[in-house]
Amino acid sequence: MRIAICDDDPLFTAQLLSYLKDFFKRKGLKCPEISTFNSGESLLKDSREKDIVFLDIEMPGLSGIATGTELKSQNKNTIIFVVTAYTEYLDDAMRFHVFRYLSKPLEKQRLFRNMKDALYVYCISSDKIAIETKQGTFTVPASDIIMIESLNKKTFVRTLERDYESVSSITEWAQRLPENCFFQSHRSFIVNFEHVSDFDHTLIHLCSRQYSAYLTRRKYTSFKTAYLLYLESVR
Repeated sequence: MRIAICDDDPLFTAQLLSYLKDFFKRKGLKCPEISTFNSGESLLKDSREKDIVFLDIEMPGLSGIATGTELKSQNKNTIIFVVTAYTEYLDDAMRFHVFRYLSKPLEKQRLFRNMKDALYVYCISSDKIAIETKQGTFTVPASDIIMIESLNKKTFVRTLERDYESVSSITEWAQRLPENCFFQSHRSFIVNFEHVSDFDHTLIHLCSRQYSAYLTRRKYTSFKTAYLLYLESVR
């Protein structure tokens, strides 16, 4: 894991750096690499992976909004915290799917709560899943899997990039996938909570209704409960 702080205020940067080190120390975790930048331009020039980014909105030169948008275009899984004293930028920040909006002055305990959520999301998004097909084995992030579907005695893994015909059965997939992110809604479907758009008592829609999966009526309550718990964990 690598964390980046991008802020033109050296005092705030030093405070946030201290808070982050304290967070990992209290959790009994090794502190990851934390790099600091004083402008959006210098952050974007850095070609190394950035897993979690703390981004100021108002900086000289490239704005935090433009910087965040570019970061997301480079890697949609980058977890971005917007940190600013100006709440009027919230709507703009939400357009590039900011993870959290933290206000200045920074509240330490609130930062700790949100970092706990960020680590959870990071662990999920960094999980790799091997998909074995007749043509070969392909590795994809677990977060890219939309759903698993059993159709005409074949098993298909639907991902954001493409579909794979898996040699594994849907029962085998149910045993492999993390339960807190995936749910078998029907004997023929396993869905990823991350891509759920909406659902009723019989259908689950995913990826802005590009995909649909059956939801067995007897599983409706357990699915709803599990989905709400998932949303709470990543909120």
